[in-house]
Amino acid sequence: MPSVFDRLRTGLRRTAQRMGDRFDEILGREDKQDTPGPVKADTLDALEELLLEADVGVTATDRIIETLRRDHSTSVTPDTPTLRDALRQEILAVLASVHKVPTERTRPRVVLVVGVNGTGKTTTVGKLAHLLRTDGQRPLVCAADTFRAAAVQQLEVWASRADVDIVKAGPQADPASVVFDAVEAGRARDCDVVLVDTAGRLHTRVNLMTELEKMRRVAARAINGAPHEVLLIIDATVGQNGLAQAKVFLESAGVTGIVLTKLDGTAKGGIALAIAAELGLPIQYVGVGEGIGDLLPFDAEAYADGLFASQW
Repeated sequence: MPSVFDRLRTGLRRTAQRMGDRFDEILGREDKQDTPGPVKADTLDALEELLLEADVGVTATDRIIETLRRDHSTSVTPDTPTLRDALRQEILAVLASVHKVPTERTRPRVVLVVGVNGTGKTTTVGKLAHLLRTDGQRPLVCAADTFRAAAVQQLEVWASRADVDIVKAGPQADPASVVFDAVEAGRARDCDVVLVDTAGRLHTRVNLMTELEKMRRVAARAINGAPHEVLLIIDATVGQNGLAQAKVFLESAGVTGIVLTKLDGTAKGGIALAIAAELGLPIQYVGVGEGIGDLLPFDAEAYADGLFASQW
């Protein structure tokens, strides 16, 4: 069975197919030099264009290019890393600049899953429940999206696939009360984590943003420190638009981490770097397919290796 490392690289295949040849062509010009020398300005310009096309974003691209220019444009020695290795190191440095929130020891941990409609929140809750259960934990899912028709039924299907319990209520029930019941049930059933599926919302829907804040307050009353994590779901295929959405949730929902879905469906997989550089948030998980086992813990090394080319 392929490792998580290999599966993440496979998820970036469309990005690699689109960018790989150009990436290798740009770096190949430098690699073919008999002796190390300063990197050419047109090489850096071409790399900058390629990074922007891959949705790496202006902030991360500027950081990477400026570092390469500083380290490779003047005093280059035989010990200086190749431009290829230096680029990989800078990709990893951008991702390492943000830190994950330490996992709380509280049981159950309460994790809110938030985002706009269509990003895959409910699907992600089911996949995450499966992943945690496979890891030996005991998750409970909470159907707090009482706004969207059939959301509860959809989560029931995923809970059944993951073989985990679900707490739900009737249509139009108060989502905060469902969260409270789920936390109480999680405590009574000795669960490790309660995964809360929330309604998709935009910042323009004031009532839904207010509802989200109420869920946070109720969770905090139900158990100390809750919610312990707030995971924002971003659809990788929407690129920079996802960043604009994320900034709103960052301000109003206390987001602690990102789940990047549909990574296998985009040729612009550089969005993970833009998230790290512009939002300062860690990517916790990535979705690389439609199956229940296709949610993976994010691995920066695998991401750096698979971003632009099949080989480094």
